[in-house]
Amino acid sequence: MTAHTVPHSVGLNRPARPLPPLACDSHMHIFDPRFAPSPHWKRTPPDAPVAAYRRLQQRLGTQRTVVVTPSTYGTDNACTLDALDQLGDGARGVAVVAQDVGDAELDRLHARRVRGLRVNFVTPQSWGETTPQMLATLARKAARLPLWHIQVFMHPEQIVALESVLAALPVPLVIDHLGRIDPDGGPSADGYGALRRLLDGGNTWVKLSGAYMRSTAPAYADTLVLAQALVRAAPERLVWGSDWPHTTATPGTVNDADLVDLLRAWAGSDAAMDRILVDNPARLYGF
Repeated sequence: MTAHTVPHSVGLNRPARPLPPLACDSHMHIFDPRFAPSPHWKRTPPDAPVAAYRRLQQRLGTQRTVVVTPSTYGTDNACTLDALDQLGDGARGVAVVAQDVGDAELDRLHARRVRGLRVNFVTPQSWGETTPQMLATLARKAARLPLWHIQVFMHPEQIVALESVLAALPVPLVIDHLGRIDPDGGPSADGYGALRRLLDGGNTWVKLSGAYMRSTAPAYADTLVLAQALVRAAPERLVWGSDWPHTTATPGTVNDADLVDLLRAWAGSDAAMDRILVDNPARLYGF
């Protein structure tokens, strides 16, 4: 490994356009072997500590980040909190908790710069099945805290089925990874209508991330129409994330600098790109 390579990220190039000051990577994960995985998690986690992520920041030019607790650790946020301590005030966290979490624990997380709770309907969770009741309960508990939101990872058909529940949440809603909508369908794809109605309601944000989760085209070109439609719909409520270290992608296939260049194509202008990278995350996460 040379001084210029980044673990879990192929290539040596930097983004074609230098990023603006205070650009934020609003979705990434830290995996540190000092912290044991949850017993429910059967896959071996990658070695992706803060030191490796800092190399990605240097390559891309990002200065702020949002550390999201992965399903690997269940409801143990110790690895994320340790990462926030290492990364300092330029970092915020999104935690994973059980629905019976108490106010004292949420206050503790808030003091450590956590600003949201992730509710995952897609991958195995330590509590078993994630339910709409759990989502509503956690949103109600999060509403007590300033600048907190609920982040959901869902299949598009789940967004459709739970649209009314999502629209009624008492905190901002952040939808992961382009809503996992099939890019081949673009705005006509299953799930886009519900996602667009949620965006139009004014309380929903979308993470422009995880292009590789549904893309089947070289350089993720099939995502352009979908992402550009989202930018037109709600440019003030979109954030971008690398999703490093890319645990859902085939190892050795993701170039993070190319993902930044893809965002530029999605955004359509430097001004829109800067809004997604700087202004929007500053407002959502309270930087």
